[in-house]
Amino acid sequence: MLLTDTHTHLYYETDEEKRDLLMQRCFQNNVHRLFLPNVDVASIAQIDALVDRYPGHCFAMAGLHPCEVKEGYQQVLQDIYASIAGRKVYAVGEIGIDLYWDKSTLSIQQDAFRQQIKWAKDLQLPIVIHCREAFDEVFEILEEEKGDDLRGIFHCFTGNTEQARQAIALGFYLGIGGVVTYKKAGLDIVLADVPLGDLVLETDSPYLAPVPYRGKPNESSYLLHIAQRVAEIYGISVEEVAEVTTANSVKIFGV
Repeated sequence: MLLTDTHTHLYYETDEEKRDLLMQRCFQNNVHRLFLPNVDVASIAQIDALVDRYPGHCFAMAGLHPCEVKEGYQQVLQDIYASIAGRKVYAVGEIGIDLYWDKSTLSIQQDAFRQQIKWAKDLQLPIVIHCREAFDEVFEILEEEKGDDLRGIFHCFTGNTEQARQAIALGFYLGIGGVVTYKKAGLDIVLADVPLGDLVLETDSPYLAPVPYRGKPNESSYLLHIAQRVAEIYGISVEEVAEVTTANSVKIFGV
């Protein structure tokens, strides 16, 4: 069985010994592929260090997180884009709009989102979208930009059935994480109307730990619990969930 964590910030752990233990626990739980979303300039080196240590297991993205879009963001975007030339990246992410923390930055978040979508199109890469309390705003831009050259993942999807269908129609997979294990989240109801072929799995480690670790720091090895819950929802084996979602990740990232 081969599980793929399409979204993990495992590189936040800077202690090399602890980081190696996190990776070893991943391998013990059959999590052998980890995709690392970029959030700012500082995280580029952290991601590269993990990719260099675990080639064939860890894969880099490049992008500016919407919560990091602040005064001076244009220079930050330039610095992140410049880093792509000398590295192998598999997606532009995580990018998008977040109106949970700060609604006042909406206009510059929209600008940064559009710019990074253009990167992805120019580089023929998928995008990985962060969308928090901003489905309407994100969909507005995606509808403007839609086409065969726009694809990717709705990271940490927690929308309703209609939003799920809209995302899929625009060429996106739904990133399913620990929230699917929360009893009152309602994500199981949404997935009842969504084929497994439209999903990928993720942890968003160290955030959003699944049951039975809810409220504690998340880690990529816990992806197994997410896969098990998805298997229960679809009434299939966890091995089939792993096979289909890993195959979907290969389609998206090309590796």
